[in-house]
Amino acid sequence: MVAPPLLTLQGIHLTFGGDPVLQGSELMVLPEETVCMIGRNGSGKSTFLKIAAGLIEHEDGDRFVRPGTTIRYLPQEPDLTGYDDTLSYVQDGLEDGDDPYRAVHLLEQLGLTGEEDPTHLSGGENRRAALARILAPRPDVLLLDEPTNHLDLPTIEWLEQELKSLRRALVIISHDRRFLEKLSQATIWLDRGQTRRLNKGFAHFESWRDNIIDQEDRTQHKIDRKIVREEHWLRYGVSGRRKRNVRRLEMLHGLRKDKREHRKRAGNVNLQAGESDASSKLVIEAKDITKSFDDLAVVQDFSVRIQRGDRIGIVGPNGAGKTTLLNMLTGGIKPDKGRVRMGTFLEIATMDQNRETLDPKWTVGQALTGDTGDQVDVQGTPRHVIGYMKDFLFTPDMVNTPITVLSGGERGRLMLARALAKTSNMLVLDEPTNDLDLETLDLLQEMLSDYAGTVLLVSHDRDFLDRVVTSVIASDKPGRWLDYAGGYSDMLAQRGTGVEDMASAREQSIEKKIKPRKLYSKSGSKAPNSGNNKLSFKDKFALENLPKEIDALTGKIADLQNALTDSDFYSRDPAGFGKATADLETAESRLAAAEEGWLALELLREEVEGL
Repeated sequence: MVAPPLLTLQGIHLTFGGDPVLQGSELMVLPEETVCMIGRNGSGKSTFLKIAAGLIEHEDGDRFVRPGTTIRYLPQEPDLTGYDDTLSYVQDGLEDGDDPYRAVHLLEQLGLTGEEDPTHLSGGENRRAALARILAPRPDVLLLDEPTNHLDLPTIEWLEQELKSLRRALVIISHDRRFLEKLSQATIWLDRGQTRRLNKGFAHFESWRDNIIDQEDRTQHKIDRKIVREEHWLRYGVSGRRKRNVRRLEMLHGLRKDKREHRKRAGNVNLQAGESDASSKLVIEAKDITKSFDDLAVVQDFSVRIQRGDRIGIVGPNGAGKTTLLNMLTGGIKPDKGRVRMGTFLEIATMDQNRETLDPKWTVGQALTGDTGDQVDVQGTPRHVIGYMKDFLFTPDMVNTPITVLSGGERGRLMLARALAKTSNMLVLDEPTNDLDLETLDLLQEMLSDYAGTVLLVSHDRDFLDRVVTSVIASDKPGRWLDYAGGYSDMLAQRGTGVEDMASAREQSIEKKIKPRKLYSKSGSKAPNSGNNKLSFKDKFALENLPKEIDALTGKIADLQNALTDSDFYSRDPAGFGKATADLETAESRLAAAEEGWLALELLREEVEGL
């Protein structure tokens, strides 16, 4: 006997600004069932999920939650405003009877201490804190909107295992194919305001969707042909009885009405990279390059040769130094030792993962034109901004839309539009897949596969890497990078494991610092933790002053991050941009070292004082 559903939505209707967003949409969630929700950017998936969570009121239809069912919702952009630290944010999501220690445990599993200041969190840290908040109570239903965005590969793989082990009902909006294939048991397709359900996982979705689209196209073609026949009969056919003529005329009007009311599918983004003249055959040669910040080696003795036409994926956990390696390979940062030789005739176009580099004061039109009028220089040819916007599925009335109100997918398309307007023979893309829908991802994949130039790609999307890259540069351990032929799956087959989490490596380094510092009595036996032994003056001084240094470094990092959000910084001052990037890497490394040093000394103090 099938258990009754925990959550049911029937006949949901919602209209924004006169345009229908949802037209009779439905959702049914059974206990311990994992449902993925698929749809184009702007189709209303996030809105529908908010209605399911009870955060938005629908205009018509029914929402039913089985009595006693608990629901938690992960927003696409979590807001930690008003909380002193990440632990208080997570614990605020607990209710009476929930285990308070699970909040601490989840934060640790996600690489957070609970003491992080929410105003200084990165996008990935923000998302990890929000995941801990909704997972801690163990709700009956979890509604997850793009849970893998801004997460590194170790965290994504951890999240997959955690969600599998929960045995709770899940509704997931995601464009990460591999993530959905591993978790989903049923698929909801939200298309033009209506939902269709497939009682199979995402692996079966695309062939099912394509069959529906083909059938719809055939139906519309038959309607078009029937309209032509009826119009021909109306003009040239032999007149029959008046009643028969009226009936056929009414049928023709009905066919025309059906054709008018049929909502066409959203078009596809017109992705074309402007290719300049070919670069030299050798694009980049790095020989034994090393980069360290204080005592932390980010890249150590790494060598690689990149030829014209190569498509290189760079993968690793957050903090491994992917951006540093990318900047060294493209000339933005000089290595401490070793050399990087760039090929000739290189023209580089870049796409930064940080959507905030778009000036929030801009409109869509200003972001594309550089606020210089109504023309966009597209691959050396001026085009009117409205026409270029249409290539990326922006409607003409969005030309004056502020960037701050765009969805994540719209900001992603805008970043692509800016990058692809330039002519290039090398593309440097940092997390280009964030927030893009499946159809746009397919087109981006095809464009990169056909691109005659060279591609350097940083991504955590395993499926996208498999489809696009010809080799993978992967973090093996702190400072060590290895080059593997093929895509992400090929790398797994060669090394036998995925990307190692940097958190475990940091914990091991802390243990190494602590273990040698044991206290012994004069007789040689270990002294009891009686508190008689004392910390050295140097240790006491560090314990008192490291927190001040940590606060100062945190402020410096925030200032540098704000400076680097200026989208014109690089074009205005490339050397200054490189220096600021290097300073940010240095400050982040010094902050990590200071925090680890303070923790080691604090543990030593507790050991000395017998706490």
